Amino acid sequence: MVPLNDENPTRITPYVTYGLIIANVLVFLYEISLSQPELERFLQTWAVVPRQLTASFGDGTAAMSPTPVPEWVTLFTSQFLHGGFLHLAGNMLYLWIFGNNIEDKLGHGKFLIFYLACGALAALCQWFVASGSEIPSLGASGAIAGVMGAYILRFPKARILTLVPLGIILIPFRIPALLFLGFWFVMQAFSGLASLNVTTAAETGGIAYWAHAGGFVFGMILGPLLGLFSDGTREFR
Repeated sequence: MVPLNDENPTRITPYVTYGLIIANVLVFLYEISLSQPELERFLQTWAVVPRQLTASFGDGTAAMSPTPVPEWVTLFTSQFLHGGFLHLAGNMLYLWIFGNNIEDKLGHGKFLIFYLACGALAALCQWFVASGSEIPSLGASGAIAGVMGAYILRFPKARILTLVPLGIILIPFRIPALLFLGFWFVMQAFSGLASLNVTTAAETGGIAYWAHAGGFVFGMILGPLLGLFSDGTREFR
């Protein structure tokens, strides 16, 4: 299912959401300007490499290779890296649709803290199940999953205009956020559980299902803690 927009107006201009989208696009343009060896070094430095992060939690003597920043910093920098145009476009579409409403409720500063915290915690979820992997983990998906987790709490009945495939035809439907985002989360959780049965899952790369599911759950936790319901009411539009 492909979301197009939500019927959920905001009261503010979501400057942080716009800024995050611009930052992600600019970093991606820099990525594609690099040669393949340069890109590999760039990702090894700024993406989360689980094995390097694991080593950094010890005494530091087992570090894979020196980097100009502490390994924990990659929990944040990795959120602005993407593996391809479709990866970037999909993430930015979801951030565009759902981010503005959460920024509206939390405020600009709290939303930025919320977004980055969800992304870092989501990356740790993926690291936990593949702590020995040498494959760089990157993307804004975990942070955006946190935004979606907060959205499903705050706006469960907001309508999401969605393209749903019926055979080879895409039909637009207006789907409640509870159904759209709930289905998305269940798919991530089940896919994450299925990946645990694959012995080489930590080394095959692909979709970081545990980052998605973890980010979603942490978004549901952190959102209310930061004031998602500070007006004392729930929104059932």
